[in-house]
Amino acid sequence: MFVGYAVVAGLLAAALAASALGKFTRAARVADTLGALGVPLAWFPFLGTALLAGSLGLLGGLTVPPLGVAAGAGIALYFAAAVATHVRAHDRALAVPAALGLLGAAAALLRLASW
Repeated sequence: MFVGYAVVAGLLAAALAASALGKFTRAARVADTLGALGVPLAWFPFLGTALLAGSLGLLGGLTVPPLGVAAGAGIALYFAAAVATHVRAHDRALAVPAALGLLGAAAALLRLASW
């Protein structure tokens, strides 16, 4: 189970770090997408920080199991809120946030199973 966690955590951490970078730099594509969902630019630093914390937590979970479980659970909750935001805005692009949320939950469960 640990190898599964390591693979999921590594790939998800990279994706979260890239997403955090887009929010910190206010990349045009990210700003346009989130703006259409009604997310104000003022929230970008907080969202980027949450994503970066999740990324680092997943990596830290390789050596500190409770950190990996907590990071995975936090990521699942973050992306559950992202899915809700898409639904509220009547946007049908739910696949990516739903998949990332499920990967966060999978990471939490894999780390819990390999503890």
